[in-house]
Amino acid sequence: MISRVHEDSDLRGYGRYTLTETEYDQILGVCAEADGLFGQPRRGTYELLGWVPEDGEVQGWAGSRVWLVPDEEPLDAWLIEDAESRGRLPGTGSLVLTGLDDYEGPPEGYGGSVRVHDGRRWLGSCREFARVLPPDEETPPLVLRGLLPGDLLGAALAKGTRRALDLEEVALEIHDDQGELLTDRTFWTEIRAWHPSSRGKNLIDLELDARLLHPPVPDHARPLWERWFTGPPAAPGAWTALDTRRRGAWLDLVREHHCRRRHRDRPAGHAYELDGRHITDEPSLYLALGEAVNGPGGYFGGCLAALDDCLRGTFGYTAPAPLLWRDAATAREHLSHALTPEGGTYDLFAVVLDALAEGGMRVTLA
Repeated sequence: MISRVHEDSDLRGYGRYTLTETEYDQILGVCAEADGLFGQPRRGTYELLGWVPEDGEVQGWAGSRVWLVPDEEPLDAWLIEDAESRGRLPGTGSLVLTGLDDYEGPPEGYGGSVRVHDGRRWLGSCREFARVLPPDEETPPLVLRGLLPGDLLGAALAKGTRRALDLEEVALEIHDDQGELLTDRTFWTEIRAWHPSSRGKNLIDLELDARLLHPPVPDHARPLWERWFTGPPAAPGAWTALDTRRRGAWLDLVREHHCRRRHRDRPAGHAYELDGRHITDEPSLYLALGEAVNGPGGYFGGCLAALDDCLRGTFGYTAPAPLLWRDAATAREHLSHALTPEGGTYDLFAVVLDALAEGGMRVTLA
């Protein structure tokens, strides 16, 4: 006999993870441990033949957004996210690059010469490329260990039919140690298996066929999630010692945490101050802006389009208002020479200043 959580009980925050069905927002169960949330997303591979570097060899992590620009016009550039270089193939002039392909991929039928950049600098070029898609692999189950099931889930398990075990769309809410919602993951799922858990009486280990709408959280981000599990940062600048890759992962958490909470806009005329000492890449720009407006762990855009949305209200800010940007020279040095997807140059620092001004933020550089 399974002890069940009553459907009308509000147990969000009772455990680290709360599984809910999305149509009526009913709790299916709560638990403290989930296996399969973290992992390595499926990565595509590019062999860049006849590779010629432009600023030294590309080793290790190559960038959060790496663009491949065809030499033939008017073909569009395409994107590889979280790109990594495996170095040169032995005995060849080829560079191996892996990453997460965007939804378009390379132009159909094209395998000719491309130039490669990371949004800030040209990495090199090749005379042709070969693309190897990741193999189709079975998605490992999401295992919720020590789950206390609710009435709806308990009834489905008791019935045991294929239809009953098809949970359709569910959400896995992820809470911090204080029970506050950190983020969630939505996916379509069926129950693969369940059995009594060693973690306590009347608890179960539930295996779900997790066809996630999002890829798994990459392993390099796991320590940052574990930091956020203890609660949002209490002081500004907790991200400053991170490299660009992990600053991007921190920014993802900031955005997800902020967008799942209600916030009150400050009145027009409220004065803001931005600490610009650590703005050496694009993620740090938005992390510093977020903390300037909304305090430690605060969010105020993660790209130019999102910044424009935040300036329109409901993100802690009401126009007009002054902003004192300290140590602005650091951002000017690192962000003034950016590259568009097609490789054109632009001044990201100036573009951000223009966006802030258009949104009613009167910026003073110091």
